[in-house]
Amino acid sequence: MSFSEKARALLTEATGAYQGRPAQRRLEAVARHLDEPLRVALAGRVKAGKSTLLNALVGQQIAATDAGECTRVVTWYGYGEAARATAYPHAGTPRELHLVRQADGVVLDLADLRSGDLDKIRVELPSGWLNRMTLVDTPGMGSLSESLGRQAQDFLAGELGDVGDAGGVDAVIYLLRQLHASDVDFLEVLSDAQLSSTTPVNAVGVLSRADEIGGGAPDAIEQAHRIATRYREDPRMRGLVQTVLPVAGLLAEAATSLGPEEYADLVSLAGLPESTRRMVLVSATRFVTMPGVPLPPDRRHRLLRLLGLYGVRLALRVLERGAVRREDLVAVLVRRSGLTELRRLLLTQFAERRDVLKADSALRTVDAVTRTDPIPAAGQLRQQVERLRISAHELAEIRVLTELRTGQIPAAPEQLAPMDRLLGGDGSAPTVRLGLPEDASPDQVRTTIAGLHGYWRRVARSPLSEPPLARAADVLLRTCEGLAATLGPQPPAPAPRPGWAEEKTVETAPVRP
Repeated sequence: MSFSEKARALLTEATGAYQGRPAQRRLEAVARHLDEPLRVALAGRVKAGKSTLLNALVGQQIAATDAGECTRVVTWYGYGEAARATAYPHAGTPRELHLVRQADGVVLDLADLRSGDLDKIRVELPSGWLNRMTLVDTPGMGSLSESLGRQAQDFLAGELGDVGDAGGVDAVIYLLRQLHASDVDFLEVLSDAQLSSTTPVNAVGVLSRADEIGGGAPDAIEQAHRIATRYREDPRMRGLVQTVLPVAGLLAEAATSLGPEEYADLVSLAGLPESTRRMVLVSATRFVTMPGVPLPPDRRHRLLRLLGLYGVRLALRVLERGAVRREDLVAVLVRRSGLTELRRLLLTQFAERRDVLKADSALRTVDAVTRTDPIPAAGQLRQQVERLRISAHELAEIRVLTELRTGQIPAAPEQLAPMDRLLGGDGSAPTVRLGLPEDASPDQVRTTIAGLHGYWRRVARSPLSEPPLARAADVLLRTCEGLAATLGPQPPAPAPRPGWAEEKTVETAPVRP
């Protein structure tokens, strides 16, 4: 049985043991979550761009991006055959909300409800992305209302949420515009093992609003990549998030709502003389107010709201090169926004670890329940949880990967990247772990595994290896053995032909990691 299957069996046993007790519903909710999409929360300070990024990921404008009431409530976005929204008050029954379709997207109508009256809002949408993962938009930290920031922190730390949300979220996207001390403090709270299952492996940082750096300068995205690299190398951030990616959420969101009218307006501006275009793009104010431009100020203002100054400049540079279809322009916006890289990361790092992350969360819930309600069977259940978590190689990989990225393993510099990759830091596919091309032959895979296995066995057995490195090498040995097992037995070598001399065996040098 896999780790996930063993965790599911233990969860079923715990649910039976707590039959008829309050914890039963909580355990049943966790069991349901094992078959649901991964839950990924978006967190960050006020105005970090969480809702804008969520709209881009979902593929339509649905999350409120202003400071309205909806932005003050934890809002869940999941898949549904038809669009619908439900509000869950602190007291009383859930209430259906109206979804009002407007020119620039869909707006949630809270009617007479206020954010302070609500535990949460659930939105269902027929979005392909939401089929893969449920997104949770949280109130911004650092708002005028301290209680909102506390609500987000408590929710992500697992201290809020009803029975239906048992198990919390499986991963976190943390948005930041600059490395603020409060960002580090908040991430440290999330990584506290006593409060949350969040680790550098299932938390990712996003340098948001990347297109606004330098006032939307032509090289804003390039500047954002350099800043994100510095953040990735910062010891404080490396110990708290897996990586930091620059993302221009507004560009990505605009790709979902750039209609024929806006496209025609951009084509009109691209047809202006170069000197006029240069003057009109000096600043946001000049873009909207400059006279002599064959486009009314209100439509120029709409383009600015949709794309930002950087996005307008980028679109005009693309269009001035010649005839470009709207679909091609949208593709450029998405590519430059960084959304593609973020999606890839979410799929390779979070979705591929979905079963492991959720199984670990389920075990944490069983452990918490047995401590809160210590029935006679609680001690035995807790021992089973501990044994399962200690013996699970999948969790051992995550622990070593976390220790590696937080600088707790005294490995040589040339060992760090290969260890990270072999543990699944770049993705869980065997060829990715081994650093091989996707079309590598089975023989190439076997040879590489054998070389790596021999190398890490020597490291694990070497008297010069410090204990943390030796323990990590033991985990890498099991990883190599697991990869070899997926290939099945090696086919026997063909028998030599009669009369042929037996070839001399040459010992090859071990493959370095």
